[in-house]
Amino acid sequence: MKQALIVWGGWPGHEPEQCAAIVADMLRADGFAVQVETDVEVFGSADLTALSLIVPIVTQSTITRPSVNALITAVQGGVGLGGFHGGMGDTFRNEVGYQFMVGGQWVAHPGNIIDYTVNITRPDDPIVAGIADFPYRSEQYYMHIDPNNEVLATTTFTGEHAAWIDGNTIPVVWKRKHGAGRVFYSSLGHQAHELAVPQMRTILQRGLNWAAR
Repeated sequence: MKQALIVWGGWPGHEPEQCAAIVADMLRADGFAVQVETDVEVFGSADLTALSLIVPIVTQSTITRPSVNALITAVQGGVGLGGFHGGMGDTFRNEVGYQFMVGGQWVAHPGNIIDYTVNITRPDDPIVAGIADFPYRSEQYYMHIDPNNEVLATTTFTGEHAAWIDGNTIPVVWKRKHGAGRVFYSSLGHQAHELAVPQMRTILQRGLNWAAR
């Protein structure tokens, strides 16, 4: 049976506990045995090598260097990493090695909760297959991005809330390799209710299964 580890915590505004429960149920329905933890130092104290997938749901947190290095080493060795929004894209702001692994880092969401469009860029990819461009209401993440990412969906900023970024297109969903490990990320999912949006949930579920070894 595939083994998944979910670690939740950090800023409570992203409802990490509620999101962790939803993702745990999602993975169990897909045949995973799921362990849920609330301390990021578990990365340094647990044996990660037997895991298929790690899902961080932790925003604006800190971690000791041995623990973050253990996480990075596990992914480089083949453990999958997958997640969404600030729970994975704004987890450890001081840890550039973690950001290098994820493939991006959140830096702004102009206008906060707004209406925007998610554009599917790789409709042939199984993670987004059958999903057309769709409207979305949430934080529109502006991120610093690794050019090695395989981008599956993007969003374009209008400039309404920050005129100097008018017309800029930023990735929303990507997948990548980090060493032998698969990494999946979606910037959608500010709070738990967004996991009920069919397109967001389908992309996340498929992405996590793709990342898992």
